[in-house]
Amino acid sequence: MTQDIQHLMRPGTLSFSSLPPLSLYVHLPWCLKKCPYCDFNSHELNSSVGGELPEQRYLDALCADLEHSLPLIWGRSVHSIFIGGGTPSLFSPAAIERLISDMRARLRLEADCEITLEANPGTFEKDSFRAFRAAGVTRLSVGVQSFNDQHLQALGRVHNRAQAIAAVEEAREAFDTFNLDLMYALPGQTLAQLDEDLDMALSLQPPHLSVYHLTIEPNTVFAKFPPQIPEDDDAYAMLDRITERTALAGLHRYEVSAYAKDNHRCWHNTNYWQFGDYLGIGAGAHSKLSFAHRVLRQVRNRDPRLFMDHALDTSRADRAVAQSTEVARAELPFEFMLNALRLRHGFSLADFTDRTGLPVTAIQAALAEAEAKGLITRDFQRVVPTERGFDFLSDLQSLFLQDA
Repeated sequence: MTQDIQHLMRPGTLSFSSLPPLSLYVHLPWCLKKCPYCDFNSHELNSSVGGELPEQRYLDALCADLEHSLPLIWGRSVHSIFIGGGTPSLFSPAAIERLISDMRARLRLEADCEITLEANPGTFEKDSFRAFRAAGVTRLSVGVQSFNDQHLQALGRVHNRAQAIAAVEEAREAFDTFNLDLMYALPGQTLAQLDEDLDMALSLQPPHLSVYHLTIEPNTVFAKFPPQIPEDDDAYAMLDRITERTALAGLHRYEVSAYAKDNHRCWHNTNYWQFGDYLGIGAGAHSKLSFAHRVLRQVRNRDPRLFMDHALDTSRADRAVAQSTEVARAELPFEFMLNALRLRHGFSLADFTDRTGLPVTAIQAALAEAEAKGLITRDFQRVVPTERGFDFLSDLQSLFLQDA
């Protein structure tokens, strides 16, 4: 690793005057059942580890992975931690407490470090959320997706409407802030049914709501057996309804898919969207780390068993990292825009330079084209997507590919 660090610190074509904020992502890859729309690195317990969760061995591997990675982030403070999956709430509160203790022992955490845990309604028992809070989790993200039993079944979820309501009520009691996840444009969903989901969601008064359009991803069950989902015009109408009703409920749309009350925005995700840095540990986790003259991306081994075997082999711990590459200078404008243009208030030109190490001239032609097409507004300091830019975000972001 010392040799790797020396290689990363050599002179290069980029120049960072300071490094961006740093987050930590921890991947816990198991779930009870693989959802047919899911393309995340998740593995059913029965098929991957014989039905038993290897809590302690996986925690040992995470600790070893983190220790091996420390030279890459030496001296930097961690502002947020996100424990995602899979279904992290399958792990016991005691295991999560050990995980957080292991991280605290090895990292410099900010005093107000946000620690988020993803949880599914079908995997919690009464008072377990309080136990996660006592273990050190400060924010829960509850994957409800829908309150309609028919739609939940179509999505392959393991919970029902009653369990979803109970989970959100428990999260509200146990945490000062939490997130509720919903999906729309579901198989057979009507606008009236979306309204029913919103009625229920908003009645539970979540301080943060994440709302995602169901998309058919490659290499999923839905890709092989596509369900009948609403037409694009109907999906746009659903999104308009979501934005209208959340605003009336005091939830402000600060990102394409995120709505929050004041002081309840997710700091961890905001750091992604602002092109901050993150170290990812665990099976299949991704990292993006900045150095004085370059940006590094890493991907861990996706297979949980292979990840554990490699991370725990002290003579070959580096093999837990399946891929490690420098981001090409020409790719940075597009990578930055994939994130920053998702934010309702856009980005400052100074942030572009600070986070990519590139001069603003690298994006001037694309900015001019985007402005001419009515996709952004800008001045000498800031770039903000218009309503049209927000509606056609992929088209806006793709304009920056020509700079690559």
